[in-house]
Amino acid sequence: MATEQHGQIIETPTEACQAEPGPSVLALLTASTGLAVLIPGIVWFAVFRV
Repeated sequence: MATEQHGQIIETPTEACQAEPGPSVLALLTASTGLAVLIPGIVWFAVFRV
């Protein structure tokens, strides 16, 4: 169990790593980069298509 020492919370490594897992950072980065390339590309083809 976490203890407080000199105004700081002290936790064991196991306690500190028990965060709720979120979405994969790599998946989020890949999806956002893909959308950042895809959306302007679609707009460019729609507007400047000859």
